[in-house]
Amino acid sequence: MIAALLMFQSSPLPPNMPPVELVVPVVGIVFGTLTTMVLGLPIIRAIIRWVERRHAPAPQLPADLSGRIERMEQTLDAIAIEVERISEAQRYLTKLQTEQRAIGGPGAAPGAR
Repeated sequence: MIAALLMFQSSPLPPNMPPVELVVPVVGIVFGTLTTMVLGLPIIRAIIRWVERRHAPAPQLPADLSGRIERMEQTLDAIAIEVERISEAQRYLTKLQTEQRAIGGPGAAPGAR
């Protein structure tokens, strides 16, 4: 095919131009290399980042922040204990009111008997 194209040319190639048989592979190599670089470089960078993250040490909390978190945990524990005490007192008072209504005591609703 290339020979057929060369036959139809009106003038021969200048002596300093490379033959067509060498141009096509060189162009293919150049475009193939550029395509590989454009598509391969981001993939290689992503793989390198993944490997670096996998081997990176876990981040450490600053000392003042860990102290604050510990105090918050203690405060939450204290609040949980107080809420439990309040709920226990509420259950006890509800039980007393129910018993008083059942026997018709001073806290009974009018017309209970």
